Amino acid sequence: MSKKVITATGRRKRSIAQVRMVSGTGKITVNGLDVNEYMPFATLVMDLKQPLTVTNNENTFDIDVNVKGGGFSGQTGAIRLAITKGLLEYDAETDQTREDSYRKILKAAGFITRDSRIKERKKPGLKKARRAPQFSKR
Repeated sequence: MSKKVITATGRRKRSIAQVRMVSGTGKITVNGLDVNEYMPFATLVMDLKQPLTVTNNENTFDIDVNVKGGGFSGQTGAIRLAITKGLLEYDAETDQTREDSYRKILKAAGFITRDSRIKERKKPGLKKARRAPQFSKR
């Protein structure tokens, strides 16, 4: 593989992740820190590495992530989507009808779809989006 740089963007909730993928040894850095230092829970690290694990690319790419906004869960989802988009761009030259194409593998795992759920806005007269004030009969 050549030293081709793949860039991709992923979004989830209020988080936006920009990913640079270069051929390497599997090192992942998030905002200048190692992924295990940045993410507080091992399950979040496992979750963002899932596209690499499913396509057997854990040690193929060095990934540099710049993420902002939201919390750790939203940032993890944004990074996972960006990595998925990067893998699809990397595998774009191959025939997409083959069973071992990244698109078929990632689509079956459900990683290509962007989770569009975001926080609902607050309505006037309510405490939150749907939470009404407590009713008092007297």
